[in-house]
Amino acid sequence: MTAYIWGIVAGNHEVKAVYNFIKNYWGDWFPALPAYQNFNRRINFLAPALQGLYALLVNEQEISPETVAHVLDSMPIIVANSKRSGTAQSANELCDKGYCASKSMYYYGVKLHILGQKQYKTLPKTMMVDVSSASQSDITVAKVWLSEVRNLDIFADKIYADKSWRSVLAERNVRMITPIKKKKGQDFLSAAEELFSTAVSRARQPIESFFSWLNRKTRIQSASLVRSAAGLVAFIFVRLSATFFFNS
Repeated sequence: MTAYIWGIVAGNHEVKAVYNFIKNYWGDWFPALPAYQNFNRRINFLAPALQGLYALLVNEQEISPETVAHVLDSMPIIVANSKRSGTAQSANELCDKGYCASKSMYYYGVKLHILGQKQYKTLPKTMMVDVSSASQSDITVAKVWLSEVRNLDIFADKIYADKSWRSVLAERNVRMITPIKKKKGQDFLSAAEELFSTAVSRARQPIESFFSWLNRKTRIQSASLVRSAAGLVAFIFVRLSATFFFNS
């Protein structure tokens, strides 16, 4: 686990590249390093441990109990691109075909959902993480995933706008703040509605910046070499764990 995380932090984005980096430059530190095939098999076996390690890192970070402002969004993790999205079968216990509106593409894979606590002039702190199949809608996932959160203001995209759900959240003192959707037959928002929607979009910008930073550092969106569910879990959570060791 140490070797895998260290390799990712050092800029090696594939298991084979991590293995060669450790073997060629830090072999003396890892005298029991096995052959590559066994190393790769071991990584997959340790997938639940990598998931648990990330949970520990999240729980041990310093957070501000006074900060109620949070941001919510998801990003695609692509196991197969649009050309292969209808025939791919890797890690099919977790993956399926879905559509990414921000990239205007179909893909085969999963979604990574993150709830982060806003921070002043820096990236948000990750508070909660979920992984769903690509086809599941963000709001469907969130209604289950966020069923226990309390006393938060959450800035999110308009896909999370749902009047009845907002009433449920309000019972737990949670405000879901989204840009205003146009009503049926409405061509334009009012000036006040446009200003509000722009303000919400700016407030949720940090989660988009976090996803961009995470992908730039770890290439988490490109999982085309993953072949199993365990491998995909390891792929995701070693990269999330590595975020605690980067200098942002």
